Amino acid sequence: MKKIMLIFISLLAMGACLAVYGFFIEPKRLTTKHYELGETETSLDTVRMVQLSDIHLQKSYGTEQLEKIVTAVNQEKPDIVVFTGDLFDNYASYGPVDETIDLLNKIDAPLGKYAVWGNHDYGGGASTVYADIMASSGFQLLENTGQTLAVTDQKKLYLAGIDDSLFGNPSIEGAMMTQKEAAYSVLLSHEPDVVESAVDFNISLVLSGHSHGGQVNIPFFPVTTALAEKYIRGFYTLGSQTQLYVNTGLGTSMIPIRIGVPPQFTVFDLYL
Repeated sequence: MKKIMLIFISLLAMGACLAVYGFFIEPKRLTTKHYELGETETSLDTVRMVQLSDIHLQKSYGTEQLEKIVTAVNQEKPDIVVFTGDLFDNYASYGPVDETIDLLNKIDAPLGKYAVWGNHDYGGGASTVYADIMASSGFQLLENTGQTLAVTDQKKLYLAGIDDSLFGNPSIEGAMMTQKEAAYSVLLSHEPDVVESAVDFNISLVLSGHSHGGQVNIPFFPVTTALAEKYIRGFYTLGSQTQLYVNTGLGTSMIPIRIGVPPQFTVFDLYL
């Protein structure tokens, strides 16, 4: 009987420790991932792109966390910064607009800052302020449009983005319509499961988020959400030449917990 009681108490203690870690420690443990993509063996022309996703600002993950993110991003010295959506978790309950703009303005990226809509950027009244916040922060909002960026005199990168797939009107065809000859092309889409047709448009890399990597990493039992059920985290190959990368994001939603999926932003060195 004493043995059973000891096991029970031990399990309770382990559960309590895991809960404390998941709710209070891991959600604030910012991490960075680095990848080299493109013509890594033959090209000397590189551009550094940082992807931020799913910040989900809320009372438990406020502007003090955003300040840490901005500082860490600037330390990476990016040429381009992209944000793949979900700035506020619920704008109606937490939406410090001025502070958010001030902090996002501090991100330095010589070749520009770009963003797309996420589903949470439509909810809680966020749709009335999101576009203005991003514009005031120096981000260009890509809504089924694209931009050709001159990386060097000879090498160009095409960067496109589509509207949110849950509440917007996305069009990969529209986003790629102005694509001209570019050494590399990148498409931003908040939700990953909708981008398989990217293979029809000569896209090198698709960057998505939305999944949060499940927030809790349970072996053999993936935690998924709508439009991020097939592609959950990391790299996937679409067709013969398109790579999809699903960022596990920075904040949380529904339940403010992360276990085995720490907050992250990603640094890509693209060899053109």
